[in-house]
Parts: sequence; structure tokens; C-alpha cells
Amino acid sequence: MTRPARVVIDVAALQHNLSRIRSLAPSSKVMAIVKADAYGHGIERVARSLQDVDAFGVACLDEAEHLRLLGITLPILLLEGAYSAAELVRIQVLDLDIAVHHEYQLRMLEQASLSAPVKVWLKIDSGMHRLGFPPDEVAMIWQRLQQCKNVAFQPRLMTHFAAANERDNTMTAEQLRIFNTATAGTEAQRSLANSAAILAWPATHADWVRPGLMLYGVSPIQNETAADHDLRPVMSLVSELISVRSLQGGEAVGYGASWRCPEAMPIGIVAVGYADGFPRHAGSGTPIIVNGQRACIIGNTSMDMLAVDLRGVSHARVGDPVELWGANLPVEEIAQRAGTIPYELLCGVHKRLDFIEKHG
Repeated sequence: MTRPARVVIDVAALQHNLSRIRSLAPSSKVMAIVKADAYGHGIERVARSLQDVDAFGVACLDEAEHLRLLGITLPILLLEGAYSAAELVRIQVLDLDIAVHHEYQLRMLEQASLSAPVKVWLKIDSGMHRLGFPPDEVAMIWQRLQQCKNVAFQPRLMTHFAAANERDNTMTAEQLRIFNTATAGTEAQRSLANSAAILAWPATHADWVRPGLMLYGVSPIQNETAADHDLRPVMSLVSELISVRSLQGGEAVGYGASWRCPEAMPIGIVAVGYADGFPRHAGSGTPIIVNGQRACIIGNTSMDMLAVDLRGVSHARVGDPVELWGANLPVEEIAQRAGTIPYELLCGVHKRLDFIEKHG
């Protein structure tokens, strides 16, 4: 690609974040969550850079199959389990772990004809009410799993937290209590903690932790950044100035003429837009970094370009580097300005961009 807009992936930062996770949960195994193309970072790149994790977590069979084709031999968990009975044979051949969160999945396992049993994680709904068996059904489901010839011994137990990113929300403690009550007396490995729980709720670490967002150097905790937790951003969305010019007070900038210069001033045009994954609704005042100096967006972001106020940038000229988020500008801040979450921005970066790996 010839456009200056590109994505830089810092592999050393990824490995640093994994080390940080291990220091926070030293007694837990680590399942790296790499679904959705590793949160937009590239599943192949991330998986090959994290061969020292204990397992990978993905959303679907296609993602798991891709990892196996890459030569990844570590355990891989299908977080949503099998979608149909037809998938079970392929799951068994690829030696995948599956979550079982619903009666129909358990019936598929009981009725399947497999050459070898599959490894199962029983998912419990401890209060999020998205996926999982109700707590009062766990004992009965556990018994059926143990009696099923297609389930390898010993199934594991898991749940997911709805509000672990909010330190003052008591829901996480209540979900932990519900999970512990539902699984009392059951001898099995347990997994509860997502990124937010790893950071804020150490009592949930258990046998396995499942880091996602924090692995990529972004804070999942409300009103906190990666730097607060010694995490390093892995993805930087960068570009360059492709135009620098002076406008007079009152002149409009961009589609809709929604922003007008308050005085005579320099503006720049950056070669990046919403087709690259930068959020159009971030709006005027959203910060960016131009040549190492903080500036802000003005006017409406276009498909391939956006405008920037250069009054605070000294000696700006065409070709100057621009950072939209990353090592020097937290994606958390851009997400807040855009009224969204960092997950959406990371996953939304367009594959038309060049992805460049940085090592060290």
C-alpha cells in the first residue's frame, strides 16, 4: 500500500503485557484471548508471538482451524462452543476444547458418534445472563457431562463477569459468590477472570485467567489507562500530514462546514479517515499527536482524511508523523471522545492498512 496511514504492532509490548499478567496472577494458567483477529491485531501475528501461554481462546471453529493450520499445538478453547452437531467431528479431529453453555449443546454431545472424547468447559451463568447454565442446574449438568462418553475427563468450570471493570460495583463479588456456591464440592479446574478481574479482583484468579484487552496494552478498568497498570499499548494507528495551509477567521473546514476557524490559523490534513477505522463521531477537539506535539481534530472526519488544528504545533509541514492512538496517545482516550469502548476501535481498524511489526 502507498498510503501513509498504517498500523504498527509492537510485539515486545505484547510480550511485556503477558509477563505483567503472569506477575499479577502467578498461580494461574493463562489463556490468551485471540478472537476477532486478536482484537484487530492479527491472530497469526499474536499467536506466533505468544507461544509461551498455556492456551488460546477463540470465538468459533474457523478461528481455531486457522490457528491449527499455522501449526499451533497449544490447547484452543471455543468460547461459544459448537454451533451445530456437524462441527463436533471437526472439533474432535482438531483436538479443540469447547464450552458447553446450553442444553442443546449437551444433547449434541450425548448423541454424537465420535472416535475420541472432547475436552469440555461447563459455562455457568453467574449473573451476566448471556451464556451459561443457571446455577441451580449445574449439579445435574455436571452429572450428565461425567456420564457422557464423548466428554473427556475432567470437565472444567467457567463463568464470565459483567461489571468487573467497575471497581465499586458489587456485582463481581456477588457473581463470585454464586459461582462458588454452584460449584461447591466439585473437583475441577476453574476459570473466571477476564482482563478487568485480573487487575481489580484477585480473588477471582482461580486456576485459569483469560486476558483479552489488557494483553493488547489497553486498560479495561473504567477511568484508568494502560500506564496505570504498567501495560504497554501494542497497536499504534499512525499516518502523516499530506497538506498544511493557512486559513482566515470564519472560513469553514470539512464536510457540512460545521467547524469554522475562530481566527487566522494553520490547519493540516492527515491521510486517515473512517474507512481506515478512525471513528467519524469522535468529533472536533479529539486529540491526536502531530510530530510529537499534542493537537486536535477539527471538522468532520472524511472517508480517507481528517483535518487538524496546527496552532499548537511548531514548524508543521507535509510529511510530519501523526499518531491517532497508540504508544503516545491512549486508545482509551479516543474511545471516550467517540462515545465508545477501546474494543470497538481496535477491532475496527481496516485491513486495507499496512500492518508493520515492531520488535524491541
